[in-house]
Amino acid sequence: MTDTAASTAATTGNAGTVIEYIRYRIPEERSAEFLAAYTRAAAQLAASPHCVDYELARCEEDFAHFVLRITWTSTQDHLEGFRTCDLFPAFLAEIRPYIADIEEMRHYKPTSVRGRGSAVPTLYTWAGGAEAFSRLTEAFYAKVVTDGLLAPVFAGLAPEHAEHVALWLAEVFGGPPAYSTTQGGHGHMVAKHFGRGITEPQRRRWVDLIQDAADEAGLPTDAEFRSAFLAYIEWGTRLAVYFSGPDAKPPADQPVPLWNWGAAPPYQG
Repeated sequence: MTDTAASTAATTGNAGTVIEYIRYRIPEERSAEFLAAYTRAAAQLAASPHCVDYELARCEEDFAHFVLRITWTSTQDHLEGFRTCDLFPAFLAEIRPYIADIEEMRHYKPTSVRGRGSAVPTLYTWAGGAEAFSRLTEAFYAKVVTDGLLAPVFAGLAPEHAEHVALWLAEVFGGPPAYSTTQGGHGHMVAKHFGRGITEPQRRRWVDLIQDAADEAGLPTDAEFRSAFLAYIEWGTRLAVYFSGPDAKPPADQPVPLWNWGAAPPYQG
């Protein structure tokens, strides 16, 4: 599987998921043992290839109410996969004492009504906005022009190149669509790499230098931001290598990809 195909699979693999909700009413005197039992049973969920994620929540207004949410790859995978596999007997042994306490156990399909609240900032906002990305590209290209491995790739850069890349990164991470409105979409950026023959060592060096530049530019250093930032850099530079190679085919017209917390954008080839 190519890097491009792998990215597509990673972002579309949850298309058929289903969410199981199990609502319990557990008397206060049994709640501690109930939580302990599900802590043990969770090991079987974590090991199942049919389980995407799970969470047990407790009601704040009435401590006797619990809701277990399990995302399965499909209802069939849950009923005919997990429930018939070697993991299920150990799972059932832990939760069996609480089956009579179940008030609802059903599968739900997600709808199109979804999104993030304003309490979760975009990566653009978290980074510090347009000024942060301008500082980033300024620091980065100051390093590139003196780097023995990368300087040949960027020879003859237009004076406005760093500014354009800053607009690109800002838009990718959730900022205003300034790159799209002034330069074009993803295809325009991709075209900049045609015929450049970028090597894997050069790609690795690019990744290292932009991380150093992020430090110098004062971008957030918390693990959540840097892991999301680096995930895009890895994704983008690997595409750059592909599109700079001899077998690259120009992509269809498509918008600038938008990078969210912990998730890659779908790639439209």
